[in-house]
Amino acid sequence: MSDPWKECMDHCVEVTKEAGKMIREALQKDIAVMHKSSPVDLVTETDQKVEQLIISSIKEKYPTHSFIGEESVAAGAPSILTDSPTWIIDPIDGTTNFVHRFPFVSVSIGFTVKKEIEFGIVYSCIEDKMYTARKGKGAFCNGVPIEVSGQEDINQSLVLTEMGFKKDPEHFKTMMANMKTIISLPVHGIRSPGSAAVNMCLVACGSADAYYHMGIHCWDMAGGAAIVTEAGGVIMDISGGPFDLMSRRLIVASSRVIAERIAKEITEFNVGRDDTDG
Repeated sequence: MSDPWKECMDHCVEVTKEAGKMIREALQKDIAVMHKSSPVDLVTETDQKVEQLIISSIKEKYPTHSFIGEESVAAGAPSILTDSPTWIIDPIDGTTNFVHRFPFVSVSIGFTVKKEIEFGIVYSCIEDKMYTARKGKGAFCNGVPIEVSGQEDINQSLVLTEMGFKKDPEHFKTMMANMKTIISLPVHGIRSPGSAAVNMCLVACGSADAYYHMGIHCWDMAGGAAIVTEAGGVIMDISGGPFDLMSRRLIVASSRVIAERIAKEITEFNVGRDDTDG
């Protein structure tokens, strides 16, 4: 059996399409918004329903597999990555976009075995763009191969990041100072589409040249990490060290030289880890 996880990936694509349909239908109705950790940490009934749809469908087919889902973790489930085959799920990456009907909303699923990402799927469902990648097999958007821009000059780069409310005023100050630093290098510009998974796919298909972020989660990164890697991109920790899926931070770029330059320029702040309480 040359590719033992192909059936898993094929099933995942189908369930992701169903999830995207559910999200598009929900956008035609009133959206009831609830809050999690802060007034700007939003969740909707659709987030919860989509995650239930995905997990129940996969569990029925693969009952021994493990799951880490954004809404399950919010409800108290553990966020521990083991060697077991594990599905890491963000039912709606870009919930704030979804609430405002801003068109970058995605379903993101990464699949790991022995803590290594085997495949990733990101469905930008309003755009109807299905990004897929299987380890060693390349990256695709709607079945067409994609690759990073290959840009190596930071001054010719379009850089993505996200900005938002931070409880710690020092973290907020550092976030804004980092953006000022990157803009002043200079770069062509900074953009914030509002979905970490979509941001990674935009680097993967060459529409942007880099993306950095501190404070996201494994379910934001797992699907996109496979896609950007298979598209020829570079993924690393904010410090410039190896990427750690549970670290809540990353840099992805079209080339190592750009990733390392961003790592050198920006200042870190502590965001804890997904696999600890800290």
